Amino acid sequence: MASASTRKRTPIQPAAGSLPPRMKVLYITTLHRTGGWLAEAFASDSASEILLHEAIGVTSGLARLREEMFDAVLVSHEPQALDAVELVEALRGGGTEEPVVVLGGESEEELAPLCFEVGADAYCCIHRTTTRCLIWTVARAIERFQILRENRRLLQAERQRLELEHHEAERLLTQQRSLICQLESMRDGVEPERGAADSKPAVSLDDASKLSVDSLPPRLVAHYREMLRAYVIMGAGNLSDEMATLASLLASAGITARQTMQLHLNVLEELIRGLGNRSARHVMNRADLLVLEVMVHLAEGYRSFYLDLVHPARQLTLPGFDSSAAAKVA
Repeated sequence: MASASTRKRTPIQPAAGSLPPRMKVLYITTLHRTGGWLAEAFASDSASEILLHEAIGVTSGLARLREEMFDAVLVSHEPQALDAVELVEALRGGGTEEPVVVLGGESEEELAPLCFEVGADAYCCIHRTTTRCLIWTVARAIERFQILRENRRLLQAERQRLELEHHEAERLLTQQRSLICQLESMRDGVEPERGAADSKPAVSLDDASKLSVDSLPPRLVAHYREMLRAYVIMGAGNLSDEMATLASLLASAGITARQTMQLHLNVLEELIRGLGNRSARHVMNRADLLVLEVMVHLAEGYRSFYLDLVHPARQLTLPGFDSSAAAKVA
């Protein structure tokens, strides 16, 4: 290994995230190139404490990896005795995830691509690199390994969170469909049993998904589907006029609140199923606001019809018409 520059300075307080204060490293080599020189090189540089453990031969190295945990692995490439490329490929194929840095006499242009292709984190030519450079290479390999491991952990946590959200969305849809089934039973004069919300409804959920929805115009279903998608994106307050118009049409056509709710659940279920791996919480929250606003507009529409029925419009007479008519009668 080339000697480091004589002007070597170790910072008193190294920046956070730069060099670890201590690294436990396994050096897999052969009897032709033992690790004494490498241990002396690390000892001469106080940038980081390197706890170097040596394993002679592939069998010994694999055994040490099974028995102990190391921050990184150094592999000596000796084509006639130890092929580091084949060893790294075997390590990765066997599930070893520790950072691996290959040390060899060939130039980096010649051997580095081969090492990267089999899964090594870096390659250093021992004739061109310095001790400090090798320490930084090992530290960066360890840092990359930690980032990848944390990224996998976060991805797994994200997948679990999305699965929980989808299960929660399905549970809420099932409960809402069960409520519609109970309303259907009450309309038919069947008194729901106590605790029916937690028991199996009188009408199956599969049948409930078809309650009075098939009779609705397909254009109405398609219109509500597009409104739900737009509401999920734009939020409350942006589609008030459209929802007021829709509620007026529903009331004019005699569509009940139960049918409207069933229409909403069918369209929402289609949207949830189409999300795939995306979050369902935002869609469910926006959908709840949408159906609440639609129900308010629908109730106001039926209230207007009721007031018109109770207080029908009547023709008012023109001013002075009643008095002139009374005079003619007299």
